[in-house]
Amino acid sequence: MNFTIRKALVSDMKAVHTCICELAHFEKESDAVEVTVKDLERDGFGENPLFEVFVGLVDEEIVGIALFYYRYSTWKGKTIHLEDLIVKEAFRGKGIGKGLYNKVLAYGVQLGLKRIEWNVLDWNTNAVKFYESTGAKILDDWQVVQMDAESLKKYVESL
Repeated sequence: MNFTIRKALVSDMKAVHTCICELAHFEKESDAVEVTVKDLERDGFGENPLFEVFVGLVDEEIVGIALFYYRYSTWKGKTIHLEDLIVKEAFRGKGIGKGLYNKVLAYGVQLGLKRIEWNVLDWNTNAVKFYESTGAKILDDWQVVQMDAESLKKYVESL
């Protein structure tokens, strides 16, 4: 299957949002998406963009995305966090996900970054096997820590 990959445009954010919603469904969290198309447009294309996106296209239709943002490691310096990589179900297994993955990694090399990191669900064995096959290391001794808006507010109010 022929596909192309390019950097996303602000006009792509509706299609990017659709991919985000499909990922949420895949991860059994369909109701978890709070971000809107307007949020994506504002946050990704304002004066200080908070993220970048590569899109995978088949016949000019966006069928996959790789959304990432910059972080700073006290040990490594500037890094990338790959937040989400998703390909629409009907287009999986055709190399588009690998193409998006390769694009992000090549971009990191181009920028001279020392690390790119991301999370993967332990039950997503196809993704785990793929990442390991490319030389990525799954860190068993680190756990993801998060605090949602309600917990944040409750904690700060207790200070």
